[in-house]
Amino acid sequence: MAKTSKNEGASEAARRALEAATAKKAAEKTKVQHTYTQVGQQSTNKEELLAITRANARPYRIAAIVLWAVAIVFELLAILIFFHKIEFKFTTENPGWTIAWLVLLVLDLACVIVASRLWVKSNHLDPASAANKTKFWIHNNLGVILSVFAFLPFIILILTNKEADKKSKTIAAIAGAVALVVAGLSSVDYNPISQEEMLEAADIDTVFWTASGTVFHAYDDCSHLNHTVELLTGTSTTAIEAGKTRLCKTCEARALREAEEGGAAADSQEPEQTQDTTAATP
Repeated sequence: MAKTSKNEGASEAARRALEAATAKKAAEKTKVQHTYTQVGQQSTNKEELLAITRANARPYRIAAIVLWAVAIVFELLAILIFFHKIEFKFTTENPGWTIAWLVLLVLDLACVIVASRLWVKSNHLDPASAANKTKFWIHNNLGVILSVFAFLPFIILILTNKEADKKSKTIAAIAGAVALVVAGLSSVDYNPISQEEMLEAADIDTVFWTASGTVFHAYDDCSHLNHTVELLTGTSTTAIEAGKTRLCKTCEARALREAEEGGAAADSQEPEQTQDTTAATP
């Protein structure tokens, strides 16, 4: 029995070793040989860098504001049609009436979601300062705030109206509430960045990034770059100017881990050095 158990253990160890080797080969196959394009640094000081990030974010901010304005217009049209203040031939009676304000709510929702994602994009390109926490929160949650304005007035007016039939009020209130929840959840920036964090990251001599995305990498063998052939390389300041305002979390964790391991190794060598010095002293 002991011999059989020992053989089974050896077989299991051999199987695991084979699986590990296979996995390693598979991982190596997924990696590609990178080609590098050096990008020269354009600015050297904080003011120039912030001016460039503001310019990068401006088109996204303008587009977001325009879409939010359009969303409010769709909400107003939905309200006016629901209360028969505006009537077209197909909205004078059901189902055209219900379809009309429902379609307007859907268009309202689409505009709010797109606008909010554009706003989040602009905040990552040109983040707000965290020095004023209230302003920072409003800046990063403006999409959520405007989602409320895009649907809550509709819901309140529907629920407080005494003339509309109960069934229509129920459908409208539920549709508005669902749209509000979806818009709010889609507008949250779950990973905001502050201006201070961005500027702190702007002091790395060599980083790597891709044409798409908003992050840069401290290591060209980062797992997130395994499938990318063409890499851009330069200073982190240059990367930020190119719209890559955040250091990759995987690279950041690896750098911290390597720093801790290096510190631990240095600490473990100190006693030995002290002992050698003591031994050498007459």
